[in-house]
Amino acid sequence: MKQVWIAIVIAAAWWFVMFSPWTAPLVSFWPCMACAASTLCITAYCMKADWRYRINFTWRQMLLGVAIAAILWGVFWIGDKLSQLMFDFARPQVDSIYAMKDQLSPWRIGILLLTVIGPAEELFWRGFIQQRFAERISPTAAWLVTAAIYTLVHLWSFNFMLIMAALVAGGLWGLLYRLRPDWLPALVISHALWDVAAFVVFPI
Repeated sequence: MKQVWIAIVIAAAWWFVMFSPWTAPLVSFWPCMACAASTLCITAYCMKADWRYRINFTWRQMLLGVAIAAILWGVFWIGDKLSQLMFDFARPQVDSIYAMKDQLSPWRIGILLLTVIGPAEELFWRGFIQQRFAERISPTAAWLVTAAIYTLVHLWSFNFMLIMAALVAGGLWGLLYRLRPDWLPALVISHALWDVAAFVVFPI
């Protein structure tokens, strides 16, 4: 488990650089995020992540990925409407998240999300971190611990809506992985497609 905690510390450090108010203004978010996701994915691979032998993008997995992404987008659309009714700060915080789009052209952001950031995040958080925890503790506990860690690394942003988004998305992807570990390819596809849909094509 030492390797897992080292990887988590590396992730926390990257997320601090990208999201904290002290460091975020000093870096370009999208290249930094792509570099962070790639670093974590490579770290997991070097630590002999189990997903190296389980990635098989069949038509069934691809269709599942599309369906999961669509459902998750719907969940966030509903959550956005409800949050605006409940919290005055919801819309300004969501707008601040989308303000990061101004740093790069939409098509470049879309390519990074689709080919690097989304897939690498899923392989790291579910395919490596949650899987390793599941090997040491119960699969349910592994899901909860991983979702909590994924949420906590976003605390550096001090953005309640972003933190809740991480909790919901990470919790749902983690739950699906807990129920069906063989769906990892579908989760990779869903993460990539949801990122592109939510940030570029159909912003919420």
